[in-house]
Amino acid sequence: MGVFVYLPLVLPLTALPMARLAEQHLHPRSATRLLAAVGSTLALCSTLCLALLMVVGTAQLPGNPLPDGWSDPEVRAAVPYEEKAGLIAIGVLAAVVTAWCSTLLRHARTRIRAARALPPSAGDGFAGGLTLVPSPHPYAYALPGRRGRDGRIVVSTAMMDCLDAGERRALVAHERAHLAGRHHRYLLVTQLAARANPFLLPLRTAVAYSTERWADEEAAYEVGSRRAVATAVATAALVSHHPPGPAVLPAFATAGPVPRRVAALLDPAPPAGLWPPASTHLALAAVTATVGTAASALSSLNATVTLVGILHAATPL
Repeated sequence: MGVFVYLPLVLPLTALPMARLAEQHLHPRSATRLLAAVGSTLALCSTLCLALLMVVGTAQLPGNPLPDGWSDPEVRAAVPYEEKAGLIAIGVLAAVVTAWCSTLLRHARTRIRAARALPPSAGDGFAGGLTLVPSPHPYAYALPGRRGRDGRIVVSTAMMDCLDAGERRALVAHERAHLAGRHHRYLLVTQLAARANPFLLPLRTAVAYSTERWADEEAAYEVGSRRAVATAVATAALVSHHPPGPAVLPAFATAGPVPRRVAALLDPAPPAGLWPPASTHLALAAVTATVGTAASALSSLNATVTLVGILHAATPL
């Protein structure tokens, strides 16, 4: 195993430059998909290597259910430097699994609480449906559906009162884009990745911003005016109140730096293609992240094959 089992734990650092540059130079749709794919791959490789180290450490614990051959001194000699690290990995992996369960449970509870907060007359939802909630607090968010349903757009009456007709169209188009793009899935994936490895926290922040920008661009295309969407975002941000519960759901003016979103909307639409790269720095960052992700996958595969081979040889038939 050697150093290969440790590399995936630190290789997520190679994706950090791309996290910043992608949200600046790539189309937000491309940035979201790319960062989510890179983050989830790096997180899985990191977690796999923690599991490998945990197996090595668990085999040394008295009373463990593993085969006796796995704690044989010859096996210890074949996987040097992993004894103490294996014991530490047990606690780290337990913390990762606990964080994952907590994140998934909080996500499920948030969606349930947000759905229950809707008035009974709203029913079970309908494709791209708009639900007005009587409330003195201005807010708006997209509530994903279940079992393939498209979900609902939830807007308070106070928010509607703060916007003119064009801004209301922009708001609804923005939230509809969140539902159509299933942005909550990208947010959840990057949240889980960041829980697995703290080095991936910048990717989670970048994806939270790029999903909002993605919805902004879709809304601008639908209403035919980038300035109208920029005005709607700015107005909503000035008056918005955090909605009751949907902290992990896309919201109109609460996620992502609003001034940067407005400035981006006042600029021309970003190119949709990935090639050629928008800047040399982005190209270098993308190459670095690609190499880091590939090295992480190969390192975790190498460590897995090596350990499986050693344990298979040490396991009596």
